[in-house]
Amino acid sequence: MGSGPLVLFVHGYPQFWWSWRFQLPAVAAAGYRAVALDLRGFGASDKPPAGYDGPTACDDLAAVVRSLGADRAVFVGQGLGGWFTWSMPALRPDVTAAIAPVGVPHPAVFHRAMWRHPLQWRSNGHLRAMQAPFASGRQAMTVGRRLRAWSGPDQAWLTPQVVARYTEALSVPFAGQAAAEYHRWLYRCPLTPSGARYLHRVSKEITVPVLHVHGQQDLSSLPILSAESRRHTSGPLQTAEVPGVGHFVPEEAPSQMNSLLVDWLSAVHPGHGGTAARSATATAAGRSRPTGRRSPRPR
Repeated sequence: MGSGPLVLFVHGYPQFWWSWRFQLPAVAAAGYRAVALDLRGFGASDKPPAGYDGPTACDDLAAVVRSLGADRAVFVGQGLGGWFTWSMPALRPDVTAAIAPVGVPHPAVFHRAMWRHPLQWRSNGHLRAMQAPFASGRQAMTVGRRLRAWSGPDQAWLTPQVVARYTEALSVPFAGQAAAEYHRWLYRCPLTPSGARYLHRVSKEITVPVLHVHGQQDLSSLPILSAESRRHTSGPLQTAEVPGVGHFVPEEAPSQMNSLLVDWLSAVHPGHGGTAARSATATAAGRSRPTGRRSPRPR
């Protein structure tokens, strides 16, 4: 939707591009070209037998940017898509103008916590469940349970129609297998040579602007880990915690998410619409703390 600088939205699990239905018109109205995609294997995308890993996902995103005729893009990713959004500045800096990960800390922070933090270890039950041989065939059956478990206390957004649409998308042949393969790779990457190289590469300091949004009631990825992600950024950083909201901030609190995103974009990556379009978005209800540009640490 819209025209102007490219903003590419990357969905999480167990979702597909439709999870950004509230953000697309708001960002387009602010003077941007807002595009949402299905990750490899999800929804209507191709489902090849391989390529469900971080580096390949980042190459896919870079290829989409080029296919749309753009040189660079702002990447906005939630959950699983947030992993790859965090990774873009290190793996594909040539196409990355800025990043806005939602509901997930920096991959290096998450991997340290998933093995050492007792609460995060408990929250990773779905990752361990996906290591089972037949986990891919059960993905569609768990969609409603995942959405309810990771949502905040106000689940009015989680209507039967929403659950049905996400269940239908993950019921597409081989979509469940793709979802399981992504999570198997994420869980095991510290134990494999390619995964270890990936974690080493993404540990480089991020110099592009970052907006990091987290729901305070997120039970999938602990909000406390967000503070540790600051160690991996040396450029402009803005963080926001949205109260009363769980893992699915763009859908649980669309007005707050839209306001945070449009205001941030207008500051770090001005679009064609100027500041007038921002009046169409609601005032953010979350707590946003811009930190400005910091000096790089001594090497």
